[in-house]
Amino acid sequence: MGKTGSFDTSLEALTPEGVKFILIPAGLPVRTLAYAIDKIAQWIILIIISILGVYLRYTTGIWIIFILNFLVDWFYHVICELSFKGQSLGKYMTGIRVIRSSGAPVDPASSFIRNLLRFADTFFFLFPIAMISITASSGFKRLGDWAGNTLVVYTQKSSRQPRNISGFLAHYDPVIPSVQLSNDEKQAILNFARNYHLFGESRANEIAGIYAPYLSDNGRLSDSACLLGIARSLSGEITLKGPDETAGKKEIK
Repeated sequence: MGKTGSFDTSLEALTPEGVKFILIPAGLPVRTLAYAIDKIAQWIILIIISILGVYLRYTTGIWIIFILNFLVDWFYHVICELSFKGQSLGKYMTGIRVIRSSGAPVDPASSFIRNLLRFADTFFFLFPIAMISITASSGFKRLGDWAGNTLVVYTQKSSRQPRNISGFLAHYDPVIPSVQLSNDEKQAILNFARNYHLFGESRANEIAGIYAPYLSDNGRLSDSACLLGIARSLSGEITLKGPDETAGKKEIK
């Protein structure tokens, strides 16, 4: 698994059949939001269980309440991840999911380990442990992800990548970069254009917002449109290198 380009934190995974696909690791802000949603969901479930406990307090049903509280507190994420293809309610609402680092679906062992280590990431509510681990690691992994060999990635709306990006870029006006670009930077911008459909609009703007202001002073375009416009201007002199594509129209000197 490797990086796809210097303009992004995306990773390239390879299946046992030799098929390459792109993984977009989810960063700290979206994972924090997903965690907050899940905590609210857990509290609601626990409140409902507690209300039921009022009516079952003097019967053997109180033991069922204790068991349900334990399951919700410790296995909410495990049950959700295994039942809903790596997604809890929070992850579903924020468009992310848990997978194994190889790109394969999360399995029971990986899910159990990553969630068992959740107490270490939030030990005595010391959330900075998880924040530092996610921020400092290349795949935005917390300690549980390292132990369980898992990744939290953006859900890909489409698994198909266009073989030729010319038709897609034709919808954008060419933008001439205001700085001299190296060959690697040109390839990175074209990679951004090729993988744009995998990012989603919010993620693409997040990525583009880091680099577009330094590459062009065209204020009338959004950051994503700016990078895609630069990609269109570059597509006339260089094409994206890929397993199914041939050399560009002319070589970069």
